[in-house]
Amino acid sequence: MNAPHHDTAHGHVSLVGAGPGDPDLLTVRAARRLADAEVVVHDALVSDAVLSLAPATAERIDVGKRPGQGVAQDLINVLLVRLAREGKRVVRLKGGDPFVFGRGGEEAVALAEQGIVCEVVSGITSAIGAPAAAGIPVTYRGLSAHFTVVTGHRQRGETPVDWQSLAKAGGTIVVLMGVAQRAEIAAAVVEGGLADTTPVAAVHRATTGEQTVVRCSLRELATAPIESPAVIVIGAVASLNVQSIAAAVEH
Repeated sequence: MNAPHHDTAHGHVSLVGAGPGDPDLLTVRAARRLADAEVVVHDALVSDAVLSLAPATAERIDVGKRPGQGVAQDLINVLLVRLAREGKRVVRLKGGDPFVFGRGGEEAVALAEQGIVCEVVSGITSAIGAPAAAGIPVTYRGLSAHFTVVTGHRQRGETPVDWQSLAKAGGTIVVLMGVAQRAEIAAAVVEGGLADTTPVAAVHRATTGEQTVVRCSLRELATAPIESPAVIVIGAVASLNVQSIAAAVEH
């Protein structure tokens, strides 16, 4: 699947991770694919700064999923196949990493089933990039030996997240797409054994000029002023800000 990028009679699709927002965090390969793109099919969370790296002549197609609206995944799959069959160099641009809650796996399978050349270009997932931008290490000796990345949003009919088991596992819990469900998440992990005083940090629009960080406890999470999109970090490390700690040590 990670074939070299080349022109074919049937076009080519690159599933590219745009990272958490800052274009400087793109991989070199991702920047090259964007610079060479004829069509960019992008998600809602991809920043204008990243999109600007594509040629002005490249067609841009917004297929982002937003609350209450969005393009169905089956239609996105069909679109990618059609564009490739037209001989286009297509970049399917996704926030974070294509294979971390980005439906990239489904798109790769759909393309492969149609014989379309597909390449995966990994990106920095916001599950790590967002906490890092706020000075929060997801693991820290003596505080957290592991971390779990979980989606806070499940489709109807999908198996619900077992929050109680995650709470019992300890470590750091990183929640993507969980702002709207944060009250239920807080209640569930407390029921699973986490203290309601457990630190929480929510990083909104990480790595961009609009980044904000809200810090609170699990007890306060339900009513904390958190806007979507945000990455929610639950655990002892959420109280850390390594930049502040480093500055204090220097002085």
